[in-house]
Amino acid sequence: MKQLVKLAAAAAVGAIACGSVVYAQAAAPPPRAIVTLYHAAPGQQEGLLRWLAEQDRVARAAGVAPVQLYVHTDGDSWDYMGIAPATTEAQDEAMDAAAKKLGVTSGPRVSLELRKYIASHTDTYAIGPISPEQAVAALGSR
Repeated sequence: MKQLVKLAAAAAVGAIACGSVVYAQAAAPPPRAIVTLYHAAPGQQEGLLRWLAEQDRVARAAGVAPVQLYVHTDGDSWDYMGIAPATTEAQDEAMDAAAKKLGVTSGPRVSLELRKYIASHTDTYAIGPISPEQAVAALGSR
């Protein structure tokens, strides 16, 4: 049994090291994401969820990854947290075209529509997802 634990630990260390080396050597910048905290307007939790689901339908139609949604259960005051890839201008245009094709609100009106369902929100740009080891490797040598 001890031998099995040692082999598993060695495999895990090797996998982490390989991931860090690959990340450090990668020419591409690390992925960027937008983390959004939503505070639903009173009585608009379901409306906000339906609006977010509609936006995911548009994103998938445009070939963009949908939002990873987290639902508040305890603690701070937010209702929902979304983590989505930061999009390029071309992806934004594809999403706008997909929205029009699907008959969904598009362009600047999307932001106006969102505000019907929220009391407030915050957007934060972040790098990720990456592992702690990848973040350390990105620092480079001292």
